Amino acid sequence: MNQMRKAGARSEFQDALIMMVDDEPIMMEIVQAHLEDAGYSNFISVEDSREAFDVLTHRRPDILFLDLVMPEVSGFDVLRRIRDYDEFAYLPVIVLTSSTDSRSKLKALELGATDFLSKPVDASELKLRLRNTLTVKAYVDQLASSDALTGLPNRKSIHEKIVWALKYDQMNGYKTALLNIGLDRFGEINESLGIHNGDMLLKQVALRIRSVIDQRNKLLATNHRETELTVARLSGDEFGVLVPSFYQDEHAASLATQLRSELGKVYRIDNHDLYISASIGIAVAPNDGLLSDDLIKASGTAMRQVKLGGLTNGFSFYSGTSSLDLQEKLELETDLHTALENDELMLFYQPKVDLITKQVTAAEALIRWKHPTKGFISPAQFIPLAEENGLILSIGDWVLNEACRQAEIWHSSAMTDIKVSVNVSGQQFKEVTYQKRVQQALESSELPPSLLMLEMTESLAMSDVESSVELFESLKKLGVGLSIDDFGTGYSSLSYLKKFPLDELKVDRSFITGIPENKDEIQLVQAIIAMAKALRLSVVIEGVETAAQLNLLQATQSDLIQGFLFSKPLPADQFAEYVMSNVSRSQF
Repeated sequence: MNQMRKAGARSEFQDALIMMVDDEPIMMEIVQAHLEDAGYSNFISVEDSREAFDVLTHRRPDILFLDLVMPEVSGFDVLRRIRDYDEFAYLPVIVLTSSTDSRSKLKALELGATDFLSKPVDASELKLRLRNTLTVKAYVDQLASSDALTGLPNRKSIHEKIVWALKYDQMNGYKTALLNIGLDRFGEINESLGIHNGDMLLKQVALRIRSVIDQRNKLLATNHRETELTVARLSGDEFGVLVPSFYQDEHAASLATQLRSELGKVYRIDNHDLYISASIGIAVAPNDGLLSDDLIKASGTAMRQVKLGGLTNGFSFYSGTSSLDLQEKLELETDLHTALENDELMLFYQPKVDLITKQVTAAEALIRWKHPTKGFISPAQFIPLAEENGLILSIGDWVLNEACRQAEIWHSSAMTDIKVSVNVSGQQFKEVTYQKRVQQALESSELPPSLLMLEMTESLAMSDVESSVELFESLKKLGVGLSIDDFGTGYSSLSYLKKFPLDELKVDRSFITGIPENKDEIQLVQAIIAMAKALRLSVVIEGVETAAQLNLLQATQSDLIQGFLFSKPLPADQFAEYVMSNVSRSQF
């Protein structure tokens, strides 16, 4: 019978750390003997009550047996100090007392005592009280410290573990690290497959992280909870791994590499094969802070630094200097979310001049952001942010609709034939509803389709030739023009270009900067123009800044010229004035 009870205790609470504070050593020996008979094995005995709180903070027991009547520091004083400390607000405390004074018991209850046992202790009652108290504690701990979806410890739980790990490691001269694991583009999976399947993915991710951590703990064969690796769910698609008690940063880097490898393997969700990568930020104490909040904040900053910086190795240690730049990026990203709502975005238009008629016949729509406090912000700064956080689709829709609206205004006035070009981002290009969005923009603005030109970069068109052909053909049916931008920087071949129903080819500005001095570049530009003409495409030369460049290009078969020699990008009203004036003619 004793063996069954002993086995039962071991199966449920064998690792429970039981602390006893009593000025009578013989009493603690009796309690320990009774509990050892029931299968418990981890005990801390404190005879001097003045040492009780220090031992408590360093060892963190699961339950405390506390005598009330002790010299120097009473059990009431110990209990009062425990309950004043947030980390021990819910620690089970069973009071051991020979007192029959109801006032003493009431005072102990008021101070937060969990239960009472009378001296001399009855063995059976002791075991039952302990088991029941630990059962309740385990349930409460699970509710308070576990993530309902994944079953992992939650943010609150790992916060507490970091606190204790930092104390232990500082005393013993170790480093402590926190890995923040952020899933890349998890929001897109949630949107495309639904929240339920997103939750299924998070569960599988949690299992993989836990598997890696369990293997590491087994290899380390640690016997102390302070030195165990711990995994937790920090927020929606972020997980944390606490790595305590190490000397070399390579230890944390090795774990990050292993985690990324494991998380990068295929997932099977609702008959879909999914791949998802992870960005990992690493913060290390003492260099990155000596508080739990410091490590949580620093590791999160490092993780976002990986995402925004596009680092190829997928993880990064926290850097205080680079975090300032990252903070600026994060602030800019936050402001970008409201830029559309607050009408802070605007379109500028750069003229395209016909090389023969000397007239402005088209314009390229270029987005600008006028920040309320920072002034104009370069698209080179905010477009990559928009592509990273998915805002590029909303911004792209706005650009398309605004350009069509403005072009129709010009069309209805004296500028009847100005064609407007709109750049297409990679995410728009891959969106299955893009053709429909273009059609809606044309219909809502009432712009003739022939006055809209859509520009895609060469590298984008060549990323998936068959899909590009399919999209181009669907757009062509709407009657819009199609242009390949930045031509010459990718890897197009003549055979591929012939497949695309194009109208225009724009020669990248990098080929223009060296002419007329560089004879090789002159020949290259002439060859590109000849090829485009053989395919019956109009040719746009962009980046023209000098009269010498213009004079050379006039001897070619170019159609349109674009560059600062004529005009920088202009707001809509200034562009209209430029077109209607004779300024452009006087420059030839």
